[in-house]
Amino acid sequence: MSKVVLDVSMSLDGFTAGPNVRDEEPMGDGGERLHEWMAGDGADARAFEEVNAIVGATVIGRRTFDLGLGPWGGTPWPGVPGFVVTHRTRGDLLGDNGGKFVFDGLEASVRRAKEAAGDKDVLVMGADVAGQLLEADLLDEVHLHLAPVVLGQGTGLFAGRLGELIPVGEPVAGAATHLRYRVRRAAGRDA
Repeated sequence: MSKVVLDVSMSLDGFTAGPNVRDEEPMGDGGERLHEWMAGDGADARAFEEVNAIVGATVIGRRTFDLGLGPWGGTPWPGVPGFVVTHRTRGDLLGDNGGKFVFDGLEASVRRAKEAAGDKDVLVMGADVAGQLLEADLLDEVHLHLAPVVLGQGTGLFAGRLGELIPVGEPVAGAATHLRYRVRRAAGRDA
C-alpha cells in the first residue's frame, strides 16, 4: 500500500524556500541552494535515486503548482500524476510531459493519489500542504534532506503545526544530511 511521504530539502535554520518567493524565483532568494546536493555523488546520488524510484503520484499545494508549472514543463516527474490541493478547482490539465494534474480538496487528493500511485508512494510538494496533511493525520513519513545552508528567513516547514516524528534508520551524510522519520499517528491509527 502506498504511503504519503514528504520528501523535502531544508536549510539548517528550518526553511524549505528562501524569502521573496515569486514567479521569477520559485524557491525564493537563495532557495535553489537547498537542492545543490541533488547534483552530488555517493550518498547524495543514492538519496536522489531513492526519491525518483518511489514516486507514483504527487500531492501538490496550489501555490507550489502555480510557481512550478512553468519550470517543470509539466508534472514534476514525467508521466506521474499530480493532485493539486485547492479550493479553486478546475478541469484536469495534461502536462507537456505526459503527466496529468487533477485539482481537488485535501482528503480527495490524497485518496486519489494513493489509488494512482499503486505500489509506489505519494510524494508531497509544498510546505503548507505538508502542514495540512500532518494536521489531518494523513502524512505517513518525512524524508528530510538537511542542506548546509542558512537562509535567515523564508518558508518554514509545517507552518507551526504540531506532530511527532519517529526516526527510521540512521542518518546518511553527504553534501546534505539525509534523515527519515515515520509520523506518529493519532491513537489507534499508527502507520
